[in-house]
Amino acid sequence: MLEGEKENRSEQESGALDKFESGGELSPIEDRNEREQRLNSLPAGQKELAEKSARFADLCQYFSQQKMDIPPSIVDRVGSVYKLPEPDRVRAMQDINRELMEYLSDVGQDPGIRQ
Repeated sequence: MLEGEKENRSEQESGALDKFESGGELSPIEDRNEREQRLNSLPAGQKELAEKSARFADLCQYFSQQKMDIPPSIVDRVGSVYKLPEPDRVRAMQDINRELMEYLSDVGQDPGIRQ
């Protein structure tokens, strides 16, 4: 690949990702009221999926802050959620969130070294 092609490709990729940056169309929403307004504007099925996905994102952020890894089995499941029909996606995300909460509970109850 020529140098000019590399630069052009890099500019295209960064342009495509700009919408995820602060202020972009798909940037994180810090204001709770704006978040609620956007959720309420979605159709019912999409709204529920967005709520479950936001909960998952919150859990991922917590894991990151605690410097904990998400169990690989859950990572694998999340990677295949997009293949499911919408109602099944909602159910899958709800189950994944529940499993993450149970995992956190189990890890928190670990007394340390067992004899």
